[in-house]
Amino acid sequence: MNKQSTIWQHFAAAPHRSLFLVGALQGVATLLWWVFDLAGRYGVIAIAPSWSVAPIWAHAFLMIYGFFPFFIFGFLFTTYPNWMNGEKIRPRYFLTTCLLMTIGVVLFYLGLIAGRSFVVAGVAVMLAGWSVATYALLHVLIHAQAQDKRHAVVTSLAFLLGWLGVAAYLNWLLTENWLMLDFSRNAGIWFFLLPIVLTVSHRMIPFFSSRVLENYVLVRPYWILWFMLFCTVMHGLLQLWGLFSYLWLVDLPLAVCALYLSFVWGFLRSFRVSLLAVLHISFAWLGLSMLLFSTQSWVLMITGGESMLFGFAPLHALVIGYFASMVLGMASRVTLGHSGRPLVLDNFTWLLFIGFQTTAFFRILADMVPAATQMTGMLYLLAGLIWLACFIIWAMRYVPIYWQPRIDGKPG
Repeated sequence: MNKQSTIWQHFAAAPHRSLFLVGALQGVATLLWWVFDLAGRYGVIAIAPSWSVAPIWAHAFLMIYGFFPFFIFGFLFTTYPNWMNGEKIRPRYFLTTCLLMTIGVVLFYLGLIAGRSFVVAGVAVMLAGWSVATYALLHVLIHAQAQDKRHAVVTSLAFLLGWLGVAAYLNWLLTENWLMLDFSRNAGIWFFLLPIVLTVSHRMIPFFSSRVLENYVLVRPYWILWFMLFCTVMHGLLQLWGLFSYLWLVDLPLAVCALYLSFVWGFLRSFRVSLLAVLHISFAWLGLSMLLFSTQSWVLMITGGESMLFGFAPLHALVIGYFASMVLGMASRVTLGHSGRPLVLDNFTWLLFIGFQTTAFFRILADMVPAATQMTGMLYLLAGLIWLACFIIWAMRYVPIYWQPRIDGKPG
């Protein structure tokens, strides 16, 4: 058996291998593109790049629909059968998903330079890959015999809403209908990413904590999950309706619930085990980001103003602090565990995780300083460079594992 076929067998041995690998490469690629655009925009380099799609909307799509889904698909393709004792996802589904999503992302980048038609083709191909993934996950959900499918039902509904978000973006590219773009970016955050990451957190953080912390009392009430999901969806709807001054009505309760869960799940105790601590720190960003959202909305209401106090700081606390940090933590854990390695986070990866937190800090700070200043642009660029450096190093450490056999000799 030649080396190429052996590597291919390793890729096809488990869903996370191919999808995490491309997700890592795509993370590097989208950050490289964004840092290059920022450097040109703020005069750090002489070239001021021009793209076929406005960079802010290209950046939003690449992050929401072209980066996180690779890791989410890889994670849930692996965990759905375990959650519900169902049939494993067949290679033809997860490899087809990975191939179509990869082709779509490549066409998207090509289209930013060569023309909008390539971007349209790329989003359409990604939508096809998304469809394959959603079908595979729904097949497991419907046919599994498990009595408790609550977490899987939520994540499956979120996938369907994410599919609609990609379709809306495609519609915007074709028609210039700004309502479609507005729905796409809001659906991606509030109807797709946050429901999935929140639901996975609700299921996995207390479970992992109970496995490694002594005398741990597992607290996982479902009523608080349903309430938090309600607040999440209402935030998205209020934002779509332009009712920004009323967001605090759902954001503040969501923040209180998140902070309560951080406390009862053992935030401080988690620091005894670094691999667990990264998940607890990531989740703590949810409470902080919603506090920022609620404060901004409340100030908007009492002042009757139109400008946002913190700008995009709450959004980036959510996306970088919560989503990206949780992806790093979960992806590291799955990669270690499913390669036969000990579930121990080394000091090197711990430092990378701290680097991610620094990224969130500088990106939030950029919206706190006076707008339209040179300092703002430099902070944007600094945050991007730190994230890029950390992600490149993380990829260099973990990506080779995806084409190597498990070190314990087991399949998968």
